[in-house]
Amino acid sequence: MNIKTSAPFQPDYNNILKVLFNQRPDYLPLYEHHIDAPFIAKALGKEVDKGDGSPRALEEYFSTVTNFWKTHTYDAFDYEAAICDIFPDHGAILGGRDGPIQSREDFEKFPWQEIPGIFKRTYAPQLDAIRKVMPPGMKAYGGCGYGIFEASEDLVGYEALCVMIFDDPELVRDLFVKIGDLYVELWTWLLDHYADLFVFCRMGDDLGYNSSMMLSPETVREHIIPQHKRVVDLVHSRGKKFLLHSCGCIFPVMEDFINFVGIDAKHSNEDTIAPYDEWIKKYNDRIGLFGGIDMNHLIQKKPDDVYNFVLEEGTRFRKMAKGYGLGSGNSIPDYVPVEGFLAMVEAAKTIRAAEKS
Repeated sequence: MNIKTSAPFQPDYNNILKVLFNQRPDYLPLYEHHIDAPFIAKALGKEVDKGDGSPRALEEYFSTVTNFWKTHTYDAFDYEAAICDIFPDHGAILGGRDGPIQSREDFEKFPWQEIPGIFKRTYAPQLDAIRKVMPPGMKAYGGCGYGIFEASEDLVGYEALCVMIFDDPELVRDLFVKIGDLYVELWTWLLDHYADLFVFCRMGDDLGYNSSMMLSPETVREHIIPQHKRVVDLVHSRGKKFLLHSCGCIFPVMEDFINFVGIDAKHSNEDTIAPYDEWIKKYNDRIGLFGGIDMNHLIQKKPDDVYNFVLEEGTRFRKMAKGYGLGSGNSIPDYVPVEGFLAMVEAAKTIRAAEKS
């Protein structure tokens, strides 16, 4: 792998936006669901955190983060105002315990009306800081973090939710409608005040394991997909495109997400579920696609092997798909080797250079 110097990269969020229109971008865009702050800190060799949360600390943090993405030739970066993180008694989604709603009484007593205020107080300062420091030509993608199913996991707990589906289906119905109501309210506030920061919107909702879905397709269609549609319809009504991020084998409901919900693009893939070719062959004619490089390659391969693998596969995916952006199949957490990440970025830059020559 030969790392070559080049002119400073100038982001162009319109380039990555073409993927959401399922069009070929002018040059191959890079995309990640997240590049975690601890990874950025490891790569830069310095602390990267929000400090005391003051406006100055937030501006310094987001300046560091956005410039890291820019330096590594991303047209846009991810930002999500994480809904579950501000739930009272948050944590059941991490596993090991139940959430605060286990009964009809819990559901009625839960402080739903307080959450929008907490959400706005928590995330408005961060969004204001992004507005001040975001590099020219960049925008964020994301919006309100966590998905409809993930909210139910945090409020009930996965195992308890599975039991509740059989023991109290009316409560499950009311819970998902209430989650949908809350999401529409929070998304409306975000779009009313900060739509200009986002090149497109995104929601992550991990619905599957490697070989199956976490709930039956029928349950997902009955309770989860209708609430997704409410959010996507709202996003589309504001002139924004929408990307679904979902880990796992969700092939049984992909047609629902495309034809009923109306997603514009999809991200997340693992080779153990299906080769990326399968995603392209199934959906390339209808939605944009991101990813393609299973995280295991970045973690397990030597940098030169990562570079050669990404160069070959990225070139191939670029030719196969209409709208395509290259990146890991999931995200860049702190345990990904910096050298593997850099090799992927260099391969993308080589693909771009080859197309220019």
